[in-house]
Amino acid sequence: MTEAARCTRLSQCFSIKATSTLASHTAAISAGTLDDNAHIESWFRTCKYAPGYPPGGFETLAAAREWVLRFVTWYNGSHRHSGIAYVTPEQRHNGTAEPLLVQRRAVYEAARQRHPLRWKRHPRPWQAPDHVWLNPPPATTLKAAA
Repeated sequence: MTEAARCTRLSQCFSIKATSTLASHTAAISAGTLDDNAHIESWFRTCKYAPGYPPGGFETLAAAREWVLRFVTWYNGSHRHSGIAYVTPEQRHNGTAEPLLVQRRAVYEAARQRHPLRWKRHPRPWQAPDHVWLNPPPATTLKAAA
């Protein structure tokens, strides 16, 4: 069995540069920055529990890179994220999220008007957050910037 096949942690298996299909910049998995560890551990958990993640690890580095590229493409282009009002990051970045959220608000309001007894609380606001952070800075830094 190869070293890559025995690894179970992405950060231990390989150090890669994955080029995003949605952006032209390169994201590198690196050590040495305190914020990176929590972020990459979160990514690893997301990957590990995703459908299609090989339970025995990857046979080769090329297989790992291919899987990660497919996963990131799906994660950014198809997976709806709860933190950004159940739209995809691609929709958020290319400007198609807001019309979709307007449509969702209208559908929920129409359903609430038709069947008011089904709604004990207010429907979801279907509002995207103003700012999205991977590693939010401390509140004091945000206040100083404002």
